Amino acid sequence: MNTTPDLRIEPMRPEQADQALAIYQLGIDDGDATFETTAPTWAKFDNSKLPDHRFVALDPDDRVLGWIAVVPVSDRCAYAGVVEHSVYVHPTARSRGVGLTLLNALLESTTTAGIWTVQSGIFPENTASIALHTKAGFRTIGTRERIGRHHDRWSDVLLIEHRSPTIG
Repeated sequence: MNTTPDLRIEPMRPEQADQALAIYQLGIDDGDATFETTAPTWAKFDNSKLPDHRFVALDPDDRVLGWIAVVPVSDRCAYAGVVEHSVYVHPTARSRGVGLTLLNALLESTTTAGIWTVQSGIFPENTASIALHTKAGFRTIGTRERIGRHHDRWSDVLLIEHRSPTIG
């Protein structure tokens, strides 16, 4: 699962919240990661993300290098096995296998839990994220054209998904 030897993947804990949310804000500030403009409070983050599928990547000094988490896409029973994920990596830790290691940990935990689809939306301009997800086995299933306004312009979002090879 871990492609980087000096990296540890663990379930996200509340005491890592400040570091994780700071990484989230850095991703927001980069401009190509999300429609959000500010990272949420820990309480809002904690209440919205499924607790069994939240992970952090830690360096040997226990610094958070990145995080991944999911939310259910619907409360309808037909969609019980479908989640939407977010993954964020600190700018200084990018291109070191952190994102791929986090994605692999998430896919292992979701498959074990019976989740058959992990999906997300990515801005077409976020080529690094597209390449990362392609490497992890995600596929683009469509483009939501001009789905929302971002930095005063209409933006497209690529809808990507990973289907469990053992479920469904």
